[in-house]
Amino acid sequence: MTDIHSPSEKIRVETEDAIARVLIDNAQRRNAFDFAMWRALPQILAQIEARDDIRVVVLGSTPGLPFCSGADISEFASLRATSGGGRVYEAANLEAFDALAKLSKPTVAAMTGYCMGGGMGLACACDLRIATEGTLFGIPAGRLGIGYPPAAMPYVVVAAGQQTALELFFTGRRLDAQEAFSRGFLARLLPKEGFDADVAELAKIIAAQAPLTLRAAKAAIRNAIGAPHAPSLGECEALARVCFDSADFAEGRMAFLEKREPKFVGR
Repeated sequence: MTDIHSPSEKIRVETEDAIARVLIDNAQRRNAFDFAMWRALPQILAQIEARDDIRVVVLGSTPGLPFCSGADISEFASLRATSGGGRVYEAANLEAFDALAKLSKPTVAAMTGYCMGGGMGLACACDLRIATEGTLFGIPAGRLGIGYPPAAMPYVVVAAGQQTALELFFTGRRLDAQEAFSRGFLARLLPKEGFDADVAELAKIIAAQAPLTLRAAKAAIRNAIGAPHAPSLGECEALARVCFDSADFAEGRMAFLEKREPKFVGR
């Protein structure tokens, strides 16, 4: 059940227990992102940002489908046939990446199967990345002759590291899940069996934390690593000060003394 409106039938949104699950559902194209989907995602995320009852966002795929096989190549001959069309398409890509990055709530990319091209951009714009064993990662821009949007490149470099980013682009090869985990691209590498339950449990744990603390921590960490659109140090300090003046801080102290689980309200 949800009242989050999706402008695209190929992106579904489910909300439950303070968690929003944004599910890519384009089975006909192996979960490739078409232009309408790129345009829809920022609108979906804006609605989620406005909801105080939603505390964490999971970007994943409909069960049985890969996470994302990239941008829909069938549209390239029409929408990206010229440099002008390419710029419009890339602007939509970047708007989607930026919308994920600017979200004040924690975001988790939950990946299975394939995470390619534009799917890598989406994953890189999320805060946490987890995947099943056997998931493959890659950016085949060099095989397609595509000029990757320069404004989107910092997402890849920050998430994957300079050397991994260079190797992905220079060789076009795919990283398997174990290698992606060992290089620090993934926070967790999980078995396929029970993956959805494991993702739900992680989201539940995140949602139970103090929302103001998570917002402040996310901002400060993004500032520390130089992530795209990271808040300034002054903005981060202001967010940290809000935590100490909040009812949640008082609740956290009281719950600790009373040896019970805290009940945070985000104020």
